[in-house]
Amino acid sequence: MVSKPNCKINLGLNITEKRLDGFHNIETCFLPVGLKDALEILPSDKFTFTNLGTQIVGDISKNLCVLAFQTLKDAFPDKIKPVQIILNKCIPMGAGLGGGSADGAFTLLLLNDYFKLNLTEEQLIEFALILGSDCPFFIFNTTSFGKGRGELLERIPLSLKGYKLLIVNPGIHIATKWAFDQILPCKKEKSIKDIVLQPISTWKNELINDFEEPISKVHPEIMSIKKELYSKGAIYASMTGSGSTVFGIFGQLNESMFSFPKKYLVKVTEIL
Repeated sequence: MVSKPNCKINLGLNITEKRLDGFHNIETCFLPVGLKDALEILPSDKFTFTNLGTQIVGDISKNLCVLAFQTLKDAFPDKIKPVQIILNKCIPMGAGLGGGSADGAFTLLLLNDYFKLNLTEEQLIEFALILGSDCPFFIFNTTSFGKGRGELLERIPLSLKGYKLLIVNPGIHIATKWAFDQILPCKKEKSIKDIVLQPISTWKNELINDFEEPISKVHPEIMSIKKELYSKGAIYASMTGSGSTVFGIFGQLNESMFSFPKKYLVKVTEIL
């Protein structure tokens, strides 16, 4: 069985408070976009995980695909049998695009189908939250307003049909924990949900990612990319998640207008 985990961008991201459990409460709008990995599950005599494409650095046992398998194996030991998981990694890592979270969530979905577990959406979200705060969104995988750790999700009637999206990643890996350490949580007067349901022309002055300013101080390339996108006609531009990817939403878009360094990933992609 094969699936293609897509990534996401954040339309605004407010860190509202630090919780007693060490996590943070947030407000954000998750938007699924078309940059994708490829994920395959095959029968096997023993569990194996194979990483193709961009190589994942670190302890593979902590990869969210592996943890997703183990989480369901622990919950359903009689139903979950060994498989081979093959992940062809294309979404940049440490980029604020949620690629790892998508891979973990899509593994849960794929295993649910493969072993005919018949888990409900609510059950899948509970398992996804064990893996990470962004994972529940990819069970929904539709434009959503997120609160709490990101797991309290509400589908919202936001359509960006007809707009073009440009994603620019400068190849800088941002550690999520470090990014949160740069933030002083603060509740905003106006909800991100209210802002994104306004005309997109108002977003530039109101829709803010709390991570953008402190991370740009350390990595000024991020602000340079954002300024370039606005100079070439972006209606709205922002860093996504905890960075380092910056995106621009355009009415009209010609990729040849841009001359970013060759090491940057520059991709026009669809809004799902």
